[in-house]
Amino acid sequence: MHRIQLYDKDSIGGMSWPDTEDGSYAKRYLLPLLEHPTEAIIPNVSTSLHVLRLSSCVLPITVNEKEYANSYVCSPYTHYVSYAKQELYLLKSRPAEVLLSGLLDAVGLLLKATRFNKAVHINNWLLSTNLFPDLQELPEQEVEDAVAQLLASFPQHTLIMRSLNRVTSGALMDVLEKIGFRFVPSRQVYMFNPSEGGGMNAKARWLMKRDHALLEKHQYEVLGPEELGEEDVPRLAELYRKLYLDKHSYCNPQFGERFFSFALREKLLQFHALRHRDSGRLDAVLGYFCRSGVMTTPIFGYDTSLSQEIGLYRMLSSVLIGIARSNGHLLHESSGAAQFKRNRGAVAAMEYSAVYDRHLAPHRRIGWSLLQQVLDRIGVPLMEKYKL
Repeated sequence: MHRIQLYDKDSIGGMSWPDTEDGSYAKRYLLPLLEHPTEAIIPNVSTSLHVLRLSSCVLPITVNEKEYANSYVCSPYTHYVSYAKQELYLLKSRPAEVLLSGLLDAVGLLLKATRFNKAVHINNWLLSTNLFPDLQELPEQEVEDAVAQLLASFPQHTLIMRSLNRVTSGALMDVLEKIGFRFVPSRQVYMFNPSEGGGMNAKARWLMKRDHALLEKHQYEVLGPEELGEEDVPRLAELYRKLYLDKHSYCNPQFGERFFSFALREKLLQFHALRHRDSGRLDAVLGYFCRSGVMTTPIFGYDTSLSQEIGLYRMLSSVLIGIARSNGHLLHESSGAAQFKRNRGAVAAMEYSAVYDRHLAPHRRIGWSLLQQVLDRIGVPLMEKYKL
């Protein structure tokens, strides 16, 4: 365990960052977040940030006590109760909504009683989807040592890893299972594999061709990262807010102008935007990053005040899949718009949070145990039945 070291904002100056592309990325990303409260950059994320240094990589560690109003990226309560209640409308069944809303209220009271949010998140980049190093960078023994280090440092906290699925992180899940983690379902996500044509049949290919044709039809051009600058930040933040926050939920990370300026300046995300040729206005944006052969898009937004007939979402999705094809990465398309993604060749995968609570008193473990049973028996079947 001598190779594993944990740093905080006061000791980070003494850490040597890995001399790798991922090490440089982590340094650019995490140092500014350590220098200021996280709320200064992401208003609804309040957490204590640490950095776990392994032999060849670093993992951001977030530590929380309660913070029930936090975004789900740091608050399991927000993810499993607050956000889940907001999405019950997707079932399109009023009786089911009422029944499950009551169940979530009851479960929420129990979870708070078990100090559910007293948690340490491992590899938490404060984004909707965390991507993990492969097991060459994160070998089994180091995973075990890292868990031991965190248990010694935070003996009263639950350890959590979000964003795990069998497609992109199956080997890591096997290691965590041997250590004693439980796997609690979180959502159904979608994967597009360009090396296999994404499983695209004739209909999917036709849909993609039609989506891409909308760019020319509605006079949009695609701008790459090198064509976007600080002057575009207010509009980029507005487009994200319109879709992720105003239309969906303020439980999502509230990325505003400070975050977009930070991400653009430090090249933390690769931004692409759609600009209307006549007006010169930016009407849609995506921002992605890649790790270990996988890419995902925590930033996706468009002007929801414009007519849906224009098809901004379809155009933006077409651009995203085109990028995945060009770089050859497996595209993690996150959750939402399930039928749209299935129709274009994406394949569903269940996502889990790996949870370690064996070291805690029985009354602290009841919440996670009950939640796992409810989701296995009710949540997962509903997600699969309604293809959410």
